[in-house]
Amino acid sequence: MSDFDVGARLKAIREDSGLSQRELAQRAGVTNGLVSLVERNKTSPSITSLRKILEILGMTLAEFFDSGAPADPGRFVFRHDELTEINPGRIYLSAGADALKALSLRRAGKQGQTNLLLLYETYDPGADTGEEAYSHEGEEGGFVIEGELLLSVGDTTEILRAGDAYLFDSRLPHRFRNVTQKRCVVVSAATPPTF
Repeated sequence: MSDFDVGARLKAIREDSGLSQRELAQRAGVTNGLVSLVERNKTSPSITSLRKILEILGMTLAEFFDSGAPADPGRFVFRHDELTEINPGRIYLSAGADALKALSLRRAGKQGQTNLLLLYETYDPGADTGEEAYSHEGEEGGFVIEGELLLSVGDTTEILRAGDAYLFDSRLPHRFRNVTQKRCVVVSAATPPTF
């Protein structure tokens, strides 16, 4: 997924919807310049901006990043090397390129086949989901398997260590960060799937 062409994907979906860049931008409440720059891969959208754009196109983040490959409906085991890299952090620059490159999110299963998003997350030192907290419909929870993770939900910030868990209403603004010098591994789940 590291070769995922955000610009080409957005342009194709916009054109299929019969919208001009200007019309999409106006409906989404973003600038025409942003849509143009994203489609030409000259800038990376924030999570908030991309969600606004995709909402107008009637699409979730999960659908946007879906490779489109068919899934085997009877399959229930996914080996680590078969997990789908969905790492949206690599295209969101609100935390800076270095912090976001240190974040990896790998999904079990195929988007659209389940009502649960199950992730194996790796936060290298300095990884951050962005300076801008984000929110979405549903709930999410997880377990810290290795290392430490700084989690902010609403106005509260907590440090989670190996063996600790979290569970919250994901409509509350939230942010994940590794502020230590060691890798952090988290296994998480969210419903409904958001990407």
